[in-house]
Amino acid sequence: MTTGTNTSTALRGAEWLIRESLPGDTYIPEDFNEEQRMVLQLCHDFLKAEIHPLIERIEKLEPGLMSSLMEKAGEQGLLGASIPEEFEGLGKDFITSTIVNEGLGGGHSFSVAVAAHTGIGTLPILYFGTPEQKQRYIPKLATGAWKGAYGLTEPNSGSDALSAKTSAKLSEDGTYYLLNGQKCWITNGGFADVYTVFAKIDGDKFTAFIVERGMEGFTQGPEEDKMGIKGSSTVQLYFQDCKVPVGNVLGEIGKGHVIAFNILNIGRLKLCAATLGGAKATMDVNINYANTREQFKRPIASFGAIQQKLAEMAIRIWVSESALYRSAMWVEEKERALLSEGKPFNEAMLGAAEEYAVECAILKVYGSEVLDYVVDEGVQIHGGNGFSAEYAISRAYRDSRINRIYEGTNEINRLLTVDMILKRAMKGRLDLMGPAMAVQKELMSIPDFGSGDEEPFASERKLVTNMKKALLMVAGGAVQKLMMQLEHEQEILMNIADMGIEIFHAESALLRAMKLTDLKGADAALTTDIARAYLYDAADRVNKAGKDAINAFASGDEQRMMLLGLKRFTKAEPFNVKDARRRIAARLIAEGRYTL
Repeated sequence: MTTGTNTSTALRGAEWLIRESLPGDTYIPEDFNEEQRMVLQLCHDFLKAEIHPLIERIEKLEPGLMSSLMEKAGEQGLLGASIPEEFEGLGKDFITSTIVNEGLGGGHSFSVAVAAHTGIGTLPILYFGTPEQKQRYIPKLATGAWKGAYGLTEPNSGSDALSAKTSAKLSEDGTYYLLNGQKCWITNGGFADVYTVFAKIDGDKFTAFIVERGMEGFTQGPEEDKMGIKGSSTVQLYFQDCKVPVGNVLGEIGKGHVIAFNILNIGRLKLCAATLGGAKATMDVNINYANTREQFKRPIASFGAIQQKLAEMAIRIWVSESALYRSAMWVEEKERALLSEGKPFNEAMLGAAEEYAVECAILKVYGSEVLDYVVDEGVQIHGGNGFSAEYAISRAYRDSRINRIYEGTNEINRLLTVDMILKRAMKGRLDLMGPAMAVQKELMSIPDFGSGDEEPFASERKLVTNMKKALLMVAGGAVQKLMMQLEHEQEILMNIADMGIEIFHAESALLRAMKLTDLKGADAALTTDIARAYLYDAADRVNKAGKDAINAFASGDEQRMMLLGLKRFTKAEPFNVKDARRRIAARLIAEGRYTL
């Protein structure tokens, strides 16, 4: 993991587990070009001018307000960043569209409405629609003239989406399908113009349909009274012999799962971007409060306990951002490669998202939990005022909670992470066997204590490499011991997933700090503090998850050997995290906002 230049190709999905990455090959937010920085500022300006002054009205679901605000966003090009120009979009690259999701992430319910519209409300038609379907719907969706929504979840089918009961039956004259059933938790459902709805033809062919508002037999329920994101429209949809023309079948009959699961890959990464934007906005609220709230004749920001909270929130945000844009560039580079091979736009984008489905699931889990951490600690910093609805942190706290549920619950995404990695290994897409065997051999050898003459970041690089060995050891041991029974041991799978999530983010943070040190030298000292503080704590978390897994499937000499190996692989050099956090907090307090 020595420094270098952009000479290697991007890693394949999950390949970071078994290959080293170079800082020079790692894309970081500091690499944004001038246009991308302007796009991010445009998003922030839009929220400040159009959304934040109206937040109370938005939360009361004022009729027509959300639709009009989305139309304004469409006029600014914020709904069509990733849509090709031929369909009235801006045709921007994947990084730029991810930046838009981050930039609008601090808009509370508005952010949810836009994310649903530009993601699951638009992309199914863009990627799977016929030329006629794209021409009919995408220009209207790109500009905001029409709003999009997505109907997958049912009262008895959430995570188990393929057990949906909504049915579709072809009419006797073969011109339309009759849809019967119910969908729930439909974001934008109360005002959308077009919906991607999933139903089973003949009881077993899971298929997607494009349903327009106003089609005969299609009605909606009242708005849900939700814990948070109160300003986003969430309703149930009802279909009673709803007539959908055969020309509105989306994709192939019986292949609806291909649409549902592929769209979720992109959605998970984009959700991470939105939670990142929300976390940064919340940090500004927290820092401002800590600077202005006085106790014992001093701003509470001057107290170590508050500084520890501010710094740890900032560390996790910075780490999430590092992993997000590292992954987003991989997706973009894969898309470009597939386009150069002659793949059409939709196949290139879907192929790129599928390649990095593991990373998308990891990002969704981590990003949503970072935002939850930031709002929770924010309430704590506010004290009793944080429990008052008059303070912005209260809304942020309520709005955050949904992110760990939709786009696949975090539990489902943890299980998927390990499942996808193991399936790739079984299919030969990912060579885990060789590295896993090497780790087993190393367990029997004398530890390498190093020469002492080390380059900068040598101990941190070694720790990341060793944590990967810990993961390979634990996962390999679990597979060998439990074999086909492993899929029923969800606790162990989630332990392994937690190890992977920590390692991927720790490595991403370290690579960013190393690259910035190469570029800025001593001016990057604070980012080094962030990366080292995170690594120091991550080693303990990896150790705990690994220990829980080992103790669940191993015993006797095997257990003792693996626990000793885990201890060796997660040993971090002593580091004064208290002082590092104080230096990080000092920057935040001086700037009065998140500027890392």
